[in-house]
Amino acid sequence: MSATPTPELIAKQLSRYAPLKPIINEVGLPPTLRVNPVAKRFPTLVRAIVYQQLAGKAAAAIHRRLLDGVGGTVEPERFLALSDDECATFGLSRNKRDSIRDLAGKTLDGTINVNKHGRMSDEAIVQELVQVRGIGPWTAQMYLMNDLGRYDVWPTLDYGVRNGWSKIHGHDEMISVKELVNAADHLTPYRSSVAWYCWQAADMK
Repeated sequence: MSATPTPELIAKQLSRYAPLKPIINEVGLPPTLRVNPVAKRFPTLVRAIVYQQLAGKAAAAIHRRLLDGVGGTVEPERFLALSDDECATFGLSRNKRDSIRDLAGKTLDGTINVNKHGRMSDEAIVQELVQVRGIGPWTAQMYLMNDLGRYDVWPTLDYGVRNGWSKIHGHDEMISVKELVNAADHLTPYRSSVAWYCWQAADMK
């Protein structure tokens, strides 16, 4: 098994690509990617669903009420036992409630098996997760990066990545999703960190 790349190594490798060097010099090393324990993976996917298309503070409040309502940790069986009224009390919309129920059901029947994700390819995990109502490729890719510590995820549907890539390269117009798909092929196997640098660039005025 190859050694885990350090942030220093990743920054050094990516600095060889001239357009990235200024942003790397400005913001420093990329974050270390870590693998979450298996027990945290279902709750993290629940959180991702709750946060979709909501402002951060509103999503955080709903998520906190949900956690309080289930005793601190969301488990598939416990969520499926909640009534529609209880879910509404937490602030969950019908769509989010049904998405989490679908995730819980598919976790219990083995369609989604977070225990195996550490041994599966990125593509296989995405294909598995998008079977769940409300989980699309973007949510699956964020899970790969933030929960499984995968180093070469390239979220081309992410607005911030598109915006940041365009800024880094001095484009007058934002790069299209189609163009972005292969634009960073030469930066494999560290495209998760490239995405992070794009987000930093997108946040700069």
